[in-house]
Amino acid sequence: MSTYIIQGAKDDYEVVIGLEIHAQVISNSKLFSGASAEFGAEPNHNVSLVDAAMPGMLPTINAECIRQAVRTGLAIEAQINKYSVFDRKNYFYADLPQGYQISQFKYPIVGEGVVTLDLGEGRSKAVGIERIHLEQDAGKSMHDQHPTKTFVDLNRCGVALMEIVSKPDMTSPEEAGAYVTKIRTILRYIGSCDGNMEQGSMRADVNVSVRRAGEPLGTRCELKNINSVRFVRQSVEVEARRQVAILEDGGVIDQETRLFDPVKGETRSMRSKEEAHDYRYFPCPDLLPVIFDDAFIEAARATLPELPDVKKARLVEELGISDYNASVLVAEKESANFFEAMLAATVKATGKDAKVMASKVANWVLGDLFGALNKASKGIADSPVSAEQGAELLALIDDGTISGRIAKDVFEEMFNRGKGAGAIVDEKGLKQVSDTGEIERIIDEVIAANPGQLEQYRAGKDKLIGFFVGQVMQKTGGKANPGVVNGLLKPKLDG
Repeated sequence: MSTYIIQGAKDDYEVVIGLEIHAQVISNSKLFSGASAEFGAEPNHNVSLVDAAMPGMLPTINAECIRQAVRTGLAIEAQINKYSVFDRKNYFYADLPQGYQISQFKYPIVGEGVVTLDLGEGRSKAVGIERIHLEQDAGKSMHDQHPTKTFVDLNRCGVALMEIVSKPDMTSPEEAGAYVTKIRTILRYIGSCDGNMEQGSMRADVNVSVRRAGEPLGTRCELKNINSVRFVRQSVEVEARRQVAILEDGGVIDQETRLFDPVKGETRSMRSKEEAHDYRYFPCPDLLPVIFDDAFIEAARATLPELPDVKKARLVEELGISDYNASVLVAEKESANFFEAMLAATVKATGKDAKVMASKVANWVLGDLFGALNKASKGIADSPVSAEQGAELLALIDDGTISGRIAKDVFEEMFNRGKGAGAIVDEKGLKQVSDTGEIERIIDEVIAANPGQLEQYRAGKDKLIGFFVGQVMQKTGGKANPGVVNGLLKPKLDG
Protein backbone atom coordinates (compact mmCIF):
# COMPACT_ATOMS: atom_id res chain seq x y z
CA MET A 1 0.00 0.00 0.00
CA SER A 2 1.48 3.35 -1.00
CA THR A 3 1.89 5.95 1.77
CA TYR A 4 -0.03 9.22 1.52
CA ILE A 5 2.40 12.14 1.60
CA ILE A 6 1.19 15.43 3.12
CA GLN A 7 2.61 18.08 0.84
CA GLY A 8 4.79 20.81 2.35
CA ALA A 9 5.37 19.07 5.70
CA LYS A 10 8.85 19.11 7.25
CA ASP A 11 8.34 15.73 8.98
CA ASP A 12 6.60 12.56 7.90
CA TYR A 13 2.97 12.67 9.00
CA GLU A 14 0.25 10.06 8.81
CA VAL A 15 -3.38 11.00 8.30
CA VAL A 16 -6.04 8.94 10.07
CA ILE A 17 -9.60 9.04 8.74
CA GLY A 18 -12.93 7.76 9.97
CA LEU A 19 -16.30 8.43 8.33
CA GLU A 20 -19.87 8.69 9.49
CA ILE A 21 -22.20 8.26 6.52
CA HIS A 22 -25.79 9.42 6.92
CA ALA A 23 -27.95 7.45 4.50
CA GLN A 24 -31.64 8.20 4.09
CA VAL A 25 -33.63 4.97 4.32
CA ILE A 26 -35.85 4.13 1.35
CA SER A 27 -39.31 4.06 2.89
CA ASN A 28 -42.65 5.57 1.96
CA SER A 29 -43.05 7.24 5.34
CA LYS A 30 -40.85 8.66 8.07
CA LEU A 31 -39.20 6.81 10.94
CA PHE A 32 -41.77 7.66 13.64
CA SER A 33 -44.76 9.08 11.73
CA GLY A 34 -46.93 8.36 8.73
CA ALA A 35 -45.89 11.53 6.88
CA SER A 36 -44.41 11.04 3.42
CA ALA A 37 -40.62 10.85 3.10
CA GLU A 38 -40.76 11.98 -0.54
CA PHE A 39 -38.06 14.42 -1.66
CA GLY A 40 -38.89 17.70 -3.38
CA ALA A 41 -42.29 18.56 -1.93
CA GLU A 42 -43.29 22.16 -1.18
CA PRO A 43 -41.81 23.40 2.14
CA ASN A 44 -43.62 22.04 5.20
CA HIS A 45 -45.91 19.91 3.03
CA ASN A 46 -44.85 16.50 4.42
CA VAL A 47 -45.16 17.28 8.12
CA SER A 48 -47.30 15.42 10.66
CA LEU A 49 -48.15 16.54 14.18
CA VAL A 50 -45.49 14.10 15.44
CA ASP A 51 -42.81 15.70 13.23
CA ALA A 52 -43.81 19.18 14.43
CA ALA A 53 -43.56 17.97 18.09
CA MET A 54 -47.07 19.02 19.00
CA PRO A 55 -47.94 18.28 22.66
CA GLY A 56 -49.27 14.78 23.30
CA MET A 57 -48.06 13.34 19.99
CA LEU A 58 -46.25 10.00 20.36
CA PRO A 59 -43.83 8.36 17.88
CA THR A 60 -44.51 4.94 16.38
CA ILE A 61 -41.63 2.91 14.88
CA ASN A 62 -41.76 2.27 11.13
CA ALA A 63 -41.06 -1.48 10.76
CA GLU A 64 -39.81 -1.05 7.17
CA CYS A 65 -36.98 1.19 8.39
CA ILE A 66 -35.95 -1.50 10.87
CA ARG A 67 -35.96 -4.10 8.09
CA GLN A 68 -33.87 -1.90 5.80
CA ALA A 69 -31.27 -1.33 8.53
CA VAL A 70 -31.03 -5.08 9.11
CA ARG A 71 -30.63 -5.72 5.38
CA THR A 72 -27.83 -3.14 5.25
CA GLY A 73 -26.08 -4.79 8.19
CA LEU A 74 -26.32 -8.19 6.52
CA ALA A 75 -24.86 -6.75 3.30
CA ILE A 76 -21.67 -5.76 5.13
CA GLU A 77 -21.56 -9.02 7.11
CA ALA A 78 -22.14 -7.15 10.36
CA GLN A 79 -23.49 -8.30 13.70
CA ILE A 80 -27.27 -7.84 13.86
CA ASN A 81 -28.47 -6.93 17.33
CA LYS A 82 -31.84 -8.50 18.08
CA TYR A 83 -32.21 -6.05 20.98
CA SER A 84 -31.76 -2.33 20.34
CA VAL A 85 -32.89 0.86 22.03
CA PHE A 86 -33.87 4.30 20.79
CA ASP A 87 -32.45 7.19 22.84
CA ARG A 88 -33.03 10.89 23.09
CA LYS A 89 -30.03 12.96 22.01
CA ASN A 90 -30.58 16.41 23.49
CA TYR A 91 -29.46 19.54 21.69
CA PHE A 92 -31.06 22.72 20.37
CA TYR A 93 -31.43 23.60 16.71
CA ALA A 94 -34.10 25.87 15.28
CA ASP A 95 -35.04 23.11 12.82
CA LEU A 96 -35.38 20.42 15.53
CA PRO A 97 -38.86 21.08 17.01
CA GLN A 98 -38.63 18.53 19.83
CA GLY A 99 -35.39 19.94 21.25
CA TYR A 100 -33.95 16.43 20.98
CA GLN A 101 -33.27 13.88 18.26
CA ILE A 102 -34.44 10.28 18.59
CA SER A 103 -31.35 8.24 17.82
CA GLN A 104 -29.51 5.18 19.18
CA PHE A 105 -26.48 5.21 21.46
CA LYS A 106 -25.49 2.23 23.61
CA TYR A 107 -27.60 -0.37 21.83
CA PRO A 108 -27.58 0.19 18.04
CA ILE A 109 -29.46 -2.08 15.67
CA VAL A 110 -26.27 -3.17 13.82
CA GLY A 111 -22.85 -3.84 15.34
CA GLU A 112 -19.42 -4.42 13.82
CA GLY A 113 -18.93 -5.32 10.16
CA VAL A 114 -16.39 -4.90 7.38
CA VAL A 115 -16.21 -3.40 3.88
CA THR A 116 -13.49 -4.28 1.36
CA LEU A 117 -12.27 -1.37 -0.76
CA ASP A 118 -11.15 -1.90 -4.36
CA LEU A 119 -8.23 0.50 -4.86
CA GLY A 120 -7.28 -0.58 -8.39
CA GLU A 121 -4.22 -2.37 -9.75
CA GLY A 122 -5.06 -5.42 -7.64
CA ARG A 123 -4.97 -3.42 -4.38
CA SER A 124 -7.67 -3.78 -1.76
CA LYS A 125 -8.18 -2.86 1.88
CA ALA A 126 -10.59 -3.98 4.60
CA VAL A 127 -12.23 -1.14 6.56
CA GLY A 128 -14.05 -1.93 9.77
CA ILE A 129 -17.59 -0.76 10.46
CA GLU A 130 -18.14 0.21 14.10
CA ARG A 131 -21.95 0.31 14.01
CA ILE A 132 -25.06 1.29 12.10
CA HIS A 133 -27.77 3.02 14.06
CA LEU A 134 -31.11 4.49 13.08
CA GLU A 135 -32.07 8.08 13.81
CA GLN A 136 -34.48 10.75 12.64
CA ASP A 137 -33.26 13.62 10.49
CA ALA A 138 -33.67 17.25 11.47
CA GLY A 139 -35.45 19.89 9.38
CA LYS A 140 -33.76 22.48 7.21
CA SER A 141 -33.04 26.13 8.02
CA MET A 142 -33.27 28.36 4.95
CA HIS A 143 -31.28 31.60 5.18
CA ASP A 144 -31.75 32.81 1.60
CA GLN A 145 -35.51 33.37 1.52
CA HIS A 146 -35.62 36.72 3.31
CA PRO A 147 -33.06 39.49 3.96
CA THR A 148 -33.54 39.50 7.75
CA LYS A 149 -35.32 36.24 8.62
CA THR A 150 -34.52 32.53 8.60
CA PHE A 151 -37.30 30.16 7.54
CA VAL A 152 -37.60 26.53 8.58
CA ASP A 153 -38.73 23.65 6.36
CA LEU A 154 -39.72 20.56 8.36
CA ASN A 155 -40.26 18.22 5.40
CA ARG A 156 -37.05 16.37 6.21
CA CYS A 157 -37.72 16.34 9.96
CA GLY A 158 -38.32 12.75 11.06
CA VAL A 159 -37.04 11.12 7.86
CA ALA A 160 -35.22 7.87 8.71
CA LEU A 161 -31.43 7.90 8.52
CA MET A 162 -28.93 5.12 8.94
CA GLU A 163 -25.69 6.43 10.41
CA ILE A 164 -22.94 4.11 9.22
CA VAL A 165 -19.87 4.66 11.41
CA SER A 166 -16.51 3.37 10.24
CA LYS A 167 -13.47 2.64 12.34
CA PRO A 168 -10.50 5.00 11.84
CA ASP A 169 -8.93 2.57 9.37
CA MET A 170 -8.37 4.86 6.37
CA THR A 171 -5.07 6.61 5.78
CA SER A 172 -5.43 8.58 2.53
CA PRO A 173 -7.95 10.67 0.57
CA GLU A 174 -8.03 7.85 -2.01
CA GLU A 175 -9.18 5.34 0.61
CA ALA A 176 -11.79 7.74 2.01
CA GLY A 177 -13.23 8.30 -1.47
CA ALA A 178 -13.20 4.57 -2.23
CA TYR A 179 -15.00 3.86 1.05
CA VAL A 180 -17.84 6.30 0.32
CA THR A 181 -18.12 4.89 -3.20
CA LYS A 182 -18.29 1.31 -1.92
CA ILE A 183 -20.90 2.07 0.74
CA ARG A 184 -22.98 3.91 -1.84
CA THR A 185 -22.73 0.97 -4.24
CA ILE A 186 -23.86 -1.52 -1.60
CA LEU A 187 -26.80 0.65 -0.48
CA ARG A 188 -27.96 1.12 -4.06
CA TYR A 189 -27.63 -2.60 -4.85
CA ILE A 190 -29.83 -3.66 -1.96
CA GLY A 191 -32.24 -0.71 -2.28
CA SER A 192 -31.93 0.62 1.28
CA CYS A 193 -30.84 4.12 0.13
CA ASP A 194 -30.77 5.75 -3.30
CA GLY A 195 -27.30 7.21 -2.64
CA ASN A 196 -28.18 10.57 -4.20
CA MET A 197 -25.58 12.82 -2.58
CA GLU A 198 -26.65 15.93 -4.51
CA GLN A 199 -30.15 15.75 -3.03
CA GLY A 200 -28.75 15.05 0.44
CA SER A 201 -30.10 11.51 0.80
CA MET A 202 -26.52 10.41 1.48
CA ARG A 203 -23.87 12.62 3.05
CA ALA A 204 -20.69 12.10 5.02
CA ASP A 205 -19.09 13.52 8.14
CA VAL A 206 -15.33 13.08 7.79
CA ASN A 207 -13.15 12.75 10.89
CA VAL A 208 -9.52 13.70 10.21
CA SER A 209 -6.46 13.66 12.44
CA VAL A 210 -2.72 13.67 11.75
CA ARG A 211 0.28 12.39 13.67
CA ARG A 212 3.98 12.13 13.18
CA ALA A 213 4.89 8.63 12.03
CA GLY A 214 4.84 6.20 14.96
CA GLU A 215 3.18 8.56 17.46
CA PRO A 216 -0.23 8.03 19.17
CA LEU A 217 -3.42 9.18 17.45
CA GLY A 218 -3.80 12.93 17.13
CA THR A 219 -6.79 15.13 17.96
CA ARG A 220 -9.50 14.76 15.35
CA CYS A 221 -11.70 17.34 13.70
CA GLU A 222 -15.04 16.50 12.13
CA LEU A 223 -15.92 17.94 8.72
CA LYS A 224 -19.72 18.07 8.45
CA ASN A 225 -22.11 17.22 5.63
CA ILE A 226 -19.80 16.51 2.70
CA ASN A 227 -22.03 15.74 -0.29
CA SER A 228 -19.79 14.23 -2.97
CA VAL A 229 -17.00 11.67 -3.24
CA ARG A 230 -14.73 14.30 -4.82
CA PHE A 231 -15.32 16.69 -1.93
CA VAL A 232 -14.60 13.91 0.59
CA ARG A 233 -11.16 13.43 -0.96
CA GLN A 234 -10.51 17.17 -1.21
CA SER A 235 -11.62 17.86 2.37
CA VAL A 236 -9.18 15.28 3.75
CA GLU A 237 -6.30 16.85 1.84
CA VAL A 238 -7.18 20.39 2.94
CA GLU A 239 -7.78 19.55 6.60
CA ALA A 240 -4.65 17.38 6.87
CA ARG A 241 -2.51 20.24 5.54
CA ARG A 242 -4.16 22.68 7.97
CA GLN A 243 -3.48 20.47 10.98
CA VAL A 244 0.13 19.80 9.96
CA ALA A 245 0.79 23.52 9.55
CA ILE A 246 -0.51 24.16 13.11
CA LEU A 247 1.61 21.37 14.60
CA GLU A 248 4.75 22.48 12.80
CA ASP A 249 4.25 26.01 14.15
CA GLY A 250 4.17 24.56 17.68
CA GLY A 251 0.39 24.82 18.09
CA VAL A 252 -2.20 22.27 19.18
CA ILE A 253 -5.26 20.94 17.37
CA ASP A 254 -8.61 21.81 18.96
CA GLN A 255 -11.24 19.09 18.74
CA GLU A 256 -14.03 20.77 16.83
CA THR A 257 -16.61 20.50 14.10
CA ARG A 258 -15.66 22.30 10.87
CA LEU A 259 -17.22 23.06 7.50
CA PHE A 260 -15.45 22.40 4.20
CA ASP A 261 -15.64 25.13 1.56
CA PRO A 262 -14.80 23.53 -1.82
CA VAL A 263 -14.78 26.92 -3.58
CA LYS A 264 -12.15 28.45 -1.33
CA GLY A 265 -10.42 25.14 -0.67
CA GLU A 266 -10.47 25.57 3.10
CA THR A 267 -12.15 24.35 6.27
CA ARG A 268 -13.75 26.74 8.76
CA SER A 269 -14.57 26.30 12.43
CA MET A 270 -18.26 25.65 13.10
CA ARG A 271 -18.37 24.75 16.82
CA SER A 272 -16.41 22.87 19.47
CA LYS A 273 -16.90 19.12 19.11
CA GLU A 274 -19.39 17.76 21.61
CA GLU A 275 -18.79 14.54 23.52
CA ALA A 276 -21.51 11.97 24.18
CA HIS A 277 -22.14 13.26 27.72
CA ASP A 278 -22.89 16.73 26.32
CA TYR A 279 -25.95 15.32 24.58
CA ARG A 280 -27.36 13.81 27.83
CA TYR A 281 -28.43 10.59 26.12
CA PHE A 282 -31.13 8.55 27.80
CA PRO A 283 -33.57 5.89 26.52
CA CYS A 284 -36.58 7.47 24.85
CA PRO A 285 -39.51 6.97 27.26
CA ASP A 286 -42.01 7.02 24.39
CA LEU A 287 -40.53 3.94 22.65
CA LEU A 288 -40.07 0.37 23.81
CA PRO A 289 -36.85 -1.48 22.95
CA VAL A 290 -36.81 -3.07 19.48
CA ILE A 291 -36.71 -6.85 19.76
CA PHE A 292 -36.89 -9.34 16.88
CA ASP A 293 -35.95 -12.97 16.25
CA ASP A 294 -33.81 -15.00 13.84
CA ALA A 295 -36.77 -15.51 11.54
CA PHE A 296 -36.98 -11.74 10.96
CA ILE A 297 -33.26 -11.60 10.15
CA GLU A 298 -33.43 -14.54 7.75
CA ALA A 299 -36.47 -13.08 6.00
CA ALA A 300 -34.49 -9.87 5.48
CA ARG A 301 -31.48 -11.85 4.24
CA ALA A 302 -33.65 -13.64 1.67
CA THR A 303 -34.42 -10.31 -0.01
CA LEU A 304 -30.77 -9.43 -0.69
CA PRO A 305 -29.55 -9.54 -4.30
CA GLU A 306 -26.14 -10.75 -5.43
CA LEU A 307 -23.80 -8.18 -3.86
CA PRO A 308 -21.12 -6.30 -5.84
CA ASP A 309 -18.09 -8.19 -4.48
CA VAL A 310 -19.73 -11.55 -5.18
CA LYS A 311 -20.82 -10.42 -8.64
CA LYS A 312 -17.34 -9.15 -9.48
CA ALA A 313 -15.75 -12.45 -8.42
CA ARG A 314 -18.24 -14.37 -10.58
CA LEU A 315 -17.57 -12.21 -13.65
CA VAL A 316 -13.82 -12.75 -13.26
CA GLU A 317 -13.80 -16.43 -12.33
CA GLU A 318 -16.69 -17.81 -14.38
CA LEU A 319 -16.73 -15.49 -17.40
CA GLY A 320 -13.05 -14.58 -17.74
CA ILE A 321 -13.59 -10.81 -17.61
CA SER A 322 -10.56 -8.78 -16.51
CA ASP A 323 -10.42 -7.61 -12.90
CA TYR A 324 -10.54 -3.95 -13.96
CA ASN A 325 -13.49 -4.36 -16.34
CA ALA A 326 -15.41 -6.36 -13.75
CA SER A 327 -14.81 -3.62 -11.14
CA VAL A 328 -16.20 -0.94 -13.46
CA LEU A 329 -19.21 -3.03 -14.46
CA VAL A 330 -20.30 -3.80 -10.89
CA ALA A 331 -19.70 -0.28 -9.55
CA GLU A 332 -23.27 0.67 -10.47
CA LYS A 333 -26.17 -1.76 -10.27
CA GLU A 334 -27.66 -0.42 -13.52
CA SER A 335 -24.40 -1.05 -15.42
CA ALA A 336 -24.14 -4.60 -14.10
CA ASN A 337 -27.77 -5.30 -14.99
CA PHE A 338 -27.29 -3.89 -18.51
CA PHE A 339 -24.19 -6.02 -19.07
CA GLU A 340 -25.85 -9.22 -17.89
CA ALA A 341 -28.99 -8.58 -19.95
CA MET A 342 -26.89 -7.88 -23.05
CA LEU A 343 -24.73 -10.95 -22.49
CA ALA A 344 -27.81 -13.18 -22.21
CA ALA A 345 -29.26 -11.66 -25.40
CA THR A 346 -25.92 -12.04 -27.24
CA VAL A 347 -25.63 -15.69 -26.25
CA LYS A 348 -29.16 -16.28 -27.55
CA ALA A 349 -28.50 -14.40 -30.81
CA THR A 350 -25.15 -16.06 -31.60
CA GLY A 351 -25.68 -19.49 -30.07
CA LYS A 352 -22.23 -19.23 -28.48
CA ASP A 353 -21.17 -19.87 -24.90
CA ALA A 354 -21.37 -16.99 -22.41
CA LYS A 355 -17.67 -17.29 -21.59
CA VAL A 356 -16.80 -16.86 -25.29
CA MET A 357 -18.85 -13.69 -25.65
CA ALA A 358 -18.50 -12.13 -22.17
CA SER A 359 -15.31 -10.14 -22.79
CA LYS A 360 -16.60 -8.89 -26.16
CA VAL A 361 -19.81 -7.66 -24.51
CA ALA A 362 -17.90 -6.08 -21.62
CA ASN A 363 -15.49 -4.29 -23.97
CA TRP A 364 -18.36 -2.94 -26.07
CA VAL A 365 -20.34 -1.73 -23.03
CA LEU A 366 -17.34 -0.09 -21.38
CA GLY A 367 -15.91 1.31 -24.62
CA ASP A 368 -18.48 2.15 -27.29
CA LEU A 369 -21.57 2.52 -25.11
CA PHE A 370 -20.03 4.30 -22.11
CA GLY A 371 -18.08 6.58 -24.45
CA ALA A 372 -21.23 7.64 -26.27
CA LEU A 373 -23.18 8.06 -23.03
CA ASN A 374 -20.46 10.22 -21.47
CA LYS A 375 -20.29 12.38 -24.58
CA ALA A 376 -24.07 12.85 -24.46
CA SER A 377 -24.06 13.41 -20.65
CA LYS A 378 -26.42 10.47 -20.16
CA GLY A 379 -26.49 7.65 -17.63
CA ILE A 380 -26.94 4.04 -18.63
CA ALA A 381 -30.55 4.15 -17.42
CA ASP A 382 -31.19 6.71 -20.18
CA SER A 383 -29.33 4.84 -22.92
CA PRO A 384 -31.11 5.14 -26.29
CA VAL A 385 -29.62 1.75 -27.19
CA SER A 386 -31.09 -1.17 -25.24
CA ALA A 387 -29.23 -4.28 -24.13
CA GLU A 388 -31.08 -6.32 -26.77
CA GLN A 389 -30.13 -3.84 -29.52
CA GLY A 390 -26.50 -3.98 -28.42
CA ALA A 391 -26.65 -7.77 -28.62
CA GLU A 392 -28.11 -7.58 -32.14
CA LEU A 393 -25.17 -5.41 -33.23
CA LEU A 394 -22.56 -7.79 -31.79
CA ALA A 395 -24.31 -10.75 -33.43
CA LEU A 396 -24.06 -9.03 -36.84
CA ILE A 397 -20.32 -8.59 -36.29
CA ASP A 398 -19.93 -12.15 -35.07
CA ASP A 399 -21.61 -13.77 -38.09
CA GLY A 400 -19.72 -11.57 -40.56
CA THR A 401 -22.72 -9.55 -41.74
CA ILE A 402 -20.86 -6.31 -40.96
CA SER A 403 -17.25 -5.49 -40.12
CA GLY A 404 -16.07 -3.98 -36.84
CA ARG A 405 -15.42 -0.66 -38.57
CA ILE A 406 -18.88 -0.49 -40.10
CA ALA A 407 -20.33 -1.52 -36.72
CA LYS A 408 -19.11 1.77 -35.27
CA ASP A 409 -21.03 3.71 -37.92
CA VAL A 410 -24.10 1.56 -37.32
CA PHE A 411 -23.87 2.13 -33.56
CA GLU A 412 -23.72 5.89 -34.06
CA GLU A 413 -26.94 5.68 -36.08
CA MET A 414 -28.52 3.46 -33.42
CA PHE A 415 -27.57 5.88 -30.65
CA ASN A 416 -28.86 8.95 -32.50
CA ARG A 417 -32.01 7.42 -33.95
CA GLY A 418 -32.95 4.65 -31.52
CA LYS A 419 -33.30 2.11 -34.37
CA GLY A 420 -32.08 -1.48 -34.33
CA ALA A 421 -28.82 -2.54 -35.97
CA GLY A 422 -30.41 -4.86 -38.53
CA ALA A 423 -32.80 -2.20 -39.78
CA ILE A 424 -29.96 0.31 -40.22
CA VAL A 425 -27.73 -2.21 -42.03
CA ASP A 426 -30.56 -3.06 -44.46
CA GLU A 427 -31.59 0.56 -44.92
CA LYS A 428 -28.08 1.74 -45.80
CA GLY A 429 -26.89 -1.40 -47.61
CA LEU A 430 -24.00 -1.97 -45.22
CA LYS A 431 -23.79 -5.75 -45.34
CA GLN A 432 -20.23 -6.99 -45.54
CA VAL A 433 -19.11 -8.31 -48.93
CA SER A 434 -17.85 -11.88 -48.55
CA ASP A 435 -18.39 -12.95 -52.18
CA THR A 436 -14.90 -14.18 -53.15
CA GLY A 437 -15.54 -13.62 -56.84
CA GLU A 438 -16.50 -9.98 -56.33
CA ILE A 439 -13.59 -9.32 -53.97
CA GLU A 440 -11.13 -11.05 -56.30
CA ARG A 441 -12.27 -8.85 -59.20
CA ILE A 442 -11.68 -5.69 -57.12
CA ILE A 443 -8.25 -6.95 -56.00
CA ASP A 444 -7.24 -7.46 -59.65
CA GLU A 445 -8.33 -3.87 -60.44
CA VAL A 446 -6.32 -2.45 -57.49
CA ILE A 447 -3.16 -4.39 -58.42
CA ALA A 448 -3.43 -3.32 -62.07
CA ALA A 449 -3.86 0.31 -61.05
CA ASN A 450 -0.76 0.36 -58.81
CA PRO A 451 2.18 -1.28 -60.68
CA GLY A 452 4.78 0.82 -58.83
CA GLN A 453 3.64 -0.31 -55.39
CA LEU A 454 3.45 -3.90 -56.67
CA GLU A 455 7.05 -3.73 -57.83
CA GLN A 456 8.20 -2.32 -54.46
CA TYR A 457 6.27 -5.01 -52.58
CA ARG A 458 7.89 -7.78 -54.61
CA ALA A 459 11.26 -6.13 -54.01
CA GLY A 460 10.83 -6.75 -50.29
CA LYS A 461 8.64 -3.94 -48.91
CA ASP A 462 6.18 -6.35 -47.29
CA LYS A 463 4.42 -3.58 -45.36
CA LEU A 464 2.88 -2.34 -48.59
CA ILE A 465 0.30 -5.10 -48.25
CA GLY A 466 -1.51 -2.67 -45.95
CA PHE A 467 -1.71 -0.17 -48.81
CA PHE A 468 -3.38 -2.74 -51.08
CA VAL A 469 -5.81 -3.84 -48.34
CA GLY A 470 -6.73 -0.20 -47.79
CA GLN A 471 -7.37 0.33 -51.51
CA VAL A 472 -9.64 -2.71 -51.67
CA MET A 473 -11.57 -1.60 -48.58
CA GLN A 474 -11.93 1.89 -50.05
CA LYS A 475 -13.36 0.54 -53.31
CA THR A 476 -15.90 -1.52 -51.40
CA GLY A 477 -16.85 1.32 -49.06
CA GLY A 478 -15.35 -0.62 -46.16
CA LYS A 479 -17.78 -3.48 -46.72
CA ALA A 480 -15.32 -6.16 -47.87
CA ASN A 481 -14.70 -8.92 -45.35
CA PRO A 482 -11.11 -8.23 -44.15
CA GLY A 483 -10.37 -11.92 -43.67
CA VAL A 484 -11.41 -12.76 -47.23
CA VAL A 485 -9.44 -9.78 -48.60
CA ASN A 486 -6.21 -10.84 -46.88
CA GLY A 487 -6.66 -14.46 -47.88
CA LEU A 488 -7.05 -13.61 -51.60
CA LEU A 489 -4.67 -10.65 -51.82
CA LYS A 490 -1.37 -12.07 -50.62
CA PRO A 491 -1.11 -14.92 -53.16
CA LYS A 492 -1.81 -12.46 -56.00
CA LEU A 493 0.83 -9.99 -54.74
CA ASP A 494 3.40 -12.75 -54.32
CA GLY A 495 2.79 -13.65 -57.96
